[in-house]
Amino acid sequence: MSASRETPAQSPPTGRPVAASGSAPSGAAGFDPATARPVLEAPEIDRALTRIAHEIVERAKGAGDVVLLGIPRRGVPLARRLAERLARIEGREVPVGSLDITMYRDDLRMRPTRAPERTSIPPVGVDGRLVVLVDDVLFSGRTIRAALDALGDIGRPRAVQLAVLVDRGHRELPIRADYVGKNLPTSLRETVKVLLDEHDGRDAVLIGDRG
Repeated sequence: MSASRETPAQSPPTGRPVAASGSAPSGAAGFDPATARPVLEAPEIDRALTRIAHEIVERAKGAGDVVLLGIPRRGVPLARRLAERLARIEGREVPVGSLDITMYRDDLRMRPTRAPERTSIPPVGVDGRLVVLVDDVLFSGRTIRAALDALGDIGRPRAVQLAVLVDRGHRELPIRADYVGKNLPTSLRETVKVLLDEHDGRDAVLIGDRG
C-alpha cells in the first residue's frame, strides 16, 4: 500500500468553534459493563466486512477509483481491513487513509475538549474519486455530517458513500449508510460499543445500558 500524505490538524474555516486540546472521550461514554452483551463476535465482524467489500465492488463496478477514509478512531482500522479485502478481490491496492472530524463537530461546546486525531490522505487525493467514508457506529448522523464538511475542505470527490459496521438507528439528520454490517435496533437508554483488536485486543460489538 502506498504511503499516505499526512495532513496536520487545522482549525476549520472562520465561524466554526475551536476546541482546546484534550483527551477524546470514549465512543461509549457511560457504558455499564455489567449489562453488556455481545451482538457480534470476531467471525461475524469478519464476514460483515467481507460482504461490504464485495458490495462496494459491485456498486462501483470495480474499485479502480475508490478511496477509503476511516473516521477516527475505530473507523480507521475498519477502513484498512476493507482495503485489504478489496485488494484481494481486485488484485490491486486500494488507497486508504483517515479523516479527522474533531474541529467540525457541532457539539464542541457541549462536550469535554479533545485532541484532534490525524488526517491522512492517500497520495492519489480525493478529487474525482469515489470516496467511501468508514465508521464503526452510525447513530444520530452528526459525525457523518462533520465528516462531509471536513472532506469538502480537502477536495471534491466524484461521489461520497458511507460504510458502517453497525447502524443503531435514531437518526437526527437525513443521512443513510450505503453499506451496513449489521442493523441493530436499540433504545436511547442503550449504548453500543465496538471493540477492535487494533485498539482493544479483541473484536466484538457489545450493547448495554448506559451507566
